[in-house]
Amino acid sequence: MLKIILVLVAVGAAGLVAAAYKCGFIFNPSPSEPVKEKGMYEFTMKDIDGNDISLEKYKGNVVMLVNVASRCGLTPQYEGLQAIYDKYKDRGFTVLGFPANNFMGQEPGTEAEIKEFCSLNYNVGFPMFSKISVKGTDQHPLYRFLTHPETNPGFDGDITWNFEKFLADREGKIIARFSPRTVPTDAEVIEKLEAALAK
Repeated sequence: MLKIILVLVAVGAAGLVAAAYKCGFIFNPSPSEPVKEKGMYEFTMKDIDGNDISLEKYKGNVVMLVNVASRCGLTPQYEGLQAIYDKYKDRGFTVLGFPANNFMGQEPGTEAEIKEFCSLNYNVGFPMFSKISVKGTDQHPLYRFLTHPETNPGFDGDITWNFEKFLADREGKIIARFSPRTVPTDAEVIEKLEAALAK
């Protein structure tokens, strides 16, 4: 009888967990297995126009990876991202923008709509990519790589909001992570960026 009760409890618990996932109460479980990729350059992404782009294309550059959104209170950070891109691109720096709709539906548009919005409102010239999920059960492998303690120790942890920033050195190693509210032109960001460019 006890065994039957334990089985029923286990089944009931599993059902509750599944329901919690479905309803979004459990949003970002810790992955039991790290991603297979060992470095940033191993990923191939779709750009905003749907073309396959290997991140190896940016090898030798200092890279800032940012999850972006068009209807967020932090959306004006596009201006700062474009400003540092313009200032440092000739020294081997680029920004990679990854639209994501993970936070309160603040990136609902299609790729074409996102591209038009960025161009018309912020004259974005840095590379933009197709919309992905940066958190949750459907998290893109690139962001699983960035947030997993086994693949990015020291800079791991859930993406907390739109416009979280990872800075990678010329070898593709993550060397800094900045919170969503840290603007791209913040003194700490510039210090880390210039130090990476100097190497």
